[in-house]
Amino acid sequence: MKKILLLVLSMFFIVNAQETNLQKLPNLRLEMLDGKNTTLYSLLEKGPILIDFWATWCEPCKKEMVYLDAFHKEYSDSGFTVLTINQDSPRSLSKVRSFVRSKRYSFPVVKDPNKQIAQKMNVQVLPTTFLVDSLGQVVWQHVGYLPGDERDMEQEILKILKQ
Repeated sequence: MKKILLLVLSMFFIVNAQETNLQKLPNLRLEMLDGKNTTLYSLLEKGPILIDFWATWCEPCKKEMVYLDAFHKEYSDSGFTVLTINQDSPRSLSKVRSFVRSKRYSFPVVKDPNKQIAQKMNVQVLPTTFLVDSLGQVVWQHVGYLPGDERDMEQEILKILKQ
């Protein structure tokens, strides 16, 4: 039943995401897990970014992160970055740090414990993933994660890198 509900929600959000393609994102202020601050547009100077919203309590998020890390490593030489935005509460930030360290993920992690960035990007379900071109335009969006979604994600990454 959960899988069917997730599939229906995913289909709804995917259809809505297609309508919002080429929506330009604001220059969001980002607080990294290591405490440093940056902005979305300063990261976009290197090239396109895949932004993924996740939490430590979200099992599909954790399954997807293995692939996100592989994409970050594989395509970073092309100027591509995977940027993850964590949605855990302020109380569980230490759990986030230890989780990321234990998995040895190489992508940057942003803290969003009060869900301000998620609200600005209309994120309602985890994981939610956006592919953003170097101009800040959302060119692809996906909600949820089921095994096999990583293939579609990689195809979208390859498309944007060829542009």
